[in-house]
Amino acid sequence: MARRNARALWTAALSSGKLTRQSTPKPSTASRGFRGIILGVDPSLRGTGLAIVDTRGNEPKLLASETLTMHASVPTHICLARIYEAALRLASTYEAKAMALEATVYVQNLRTVHILGASRGASLAAAGMLGLQVAEYAPTRIKLAVTGNGKASKEQVGGMVRSALRLTEDLPLDESDAAAAALCHGWSSR
Repeated sequence: MARRNARALWTAALSSGKLTRQSTPKPSTASRGFRGIILGVDPSLRGTGLAIVDTRGNEPKLLASETLTMHASVPTHICLARIYEAALRLASTYEAKAMALEATVYVQNLRTVHILGASRGASLAAAGMLGLQVAEYAPTRIKLAVTGNGKASKEQVGGMVRSALRLTEDLPLDESDAAAAALCHGWSSR
């Protein structure tokens, strides 16, 4: 028997009368997504974005956001301590229950992998100290969840974050990326 794709199977079911468009169950939005306060993190050693998003209501709300910008003269261990402290402070202040951050993707430069891993580790250590649920999403997954396009630009992500959170102006790019990670978790976590 030839293998048929999902579209062909649905078409056959609809045309046979076994299934009608009206009887097709709609996905429940109540059982989907994470309902709570999420700390979104866009990890970077010199420009980490952090955003607190509340997904408890019908519409997500931005409670706070910031970018940790550190000059190249600041030693790595001091940068990591500041990332840890900021993540811990924001998550504690707003009583976050989860952290969402970009997963490490394929990077050709070994030094970049180490730096990203260290900055992610500082954030993850804060999540561990507070007992937060942690979710990691590939950058393309975050972009897809927020814009519908896994290859969207940072500016497109920022525009959709502004719209989704009903902000009056765009967030700085690192903060909008962090908010996008939180929104992705809020909308797609089970």
